[in-house]
Amino acid sequence: MKKNLMNMQCLDIYLSSLSLEEYKEIEDEITVSDIKVMPLHSWDIYNDHFARQLLVLKQQNAINSFKELAKKFEWKIDLDDVFEGKTFDALVLTNQEAKIQWVSEGFTEMTGYSSSFAINKTPRFLQGKETDRAVLNRIKHKLSHDEPFTEVLVNYKKDKTPYKCEISIIPLINNRATHYLALERQAG
Repeated sequence: MKKNLMNMQCLDIYLSSLSLEEYKEIEDEITVSDIKVMPLHSWDIYNDHFARQLLVLKQQNAINSFKELAKKFEWKIDLDDVFEGKTFDALVLTNQEAKIQWVSEGFTEMTGYSSSFAINKTPRFLQGKETDRAVLNRIKHKLSHDEPFTEVLVNYKKDKTPYKCEISIIPLINNRATHYLALERQAG
C-alpha cells in the first residue's frame, strides 16, 4: 500500500505537469490498480473539490449567522431568495448611517481588517485613490431610494493592495429600510 501511494504521488506530479492536450492523449492508458481508498487520477481533482466544499461551508456558516440577526430585527425579506445562487466572499451589514454593524468571517479574509476594526465604521475606510467617484455617487443615490443593486468598485485591503469588489446591496425592511446587507466578492 505504501508503495502504491508513493506511485500515486509520482503519478500526480507527472499528471499535474501535463497540458490538457497531453493528458487527453494518455488518459486511456492510465490505470490505477490495487487502490481502493481513493481512485483519483490526480490529487488536484480532490483539492479543487475540497476547496469548493470549503467555500460552500463558509458561505453557509455566514448565511446561518446572518439569519440569526434577521430573526432579531424581523426584516420582511425572504433570505433564502436573497442568497439563492449567489456567490460571495463576505457579508457586511450596515445601518441607516452606513455604519458597519456586523461582518462575516470572510470579510477579514478578503480585506485583512478584523471585524472589531470594521464595526461602527463606514465602508469608506476601504476606499482610496482608484475608487471611482461616479460609482460611489450611484451607490449613494440607490441607497437613498432603498433600491437593491450591484456595483463594482475598487477597494483597498489593509496592506493597501487595490482589488475590484463586486457588491450587491439589499435593503432590509421592517416598516422602512433599517439596515443594508452587502454581499461582496472579489471580482476578476
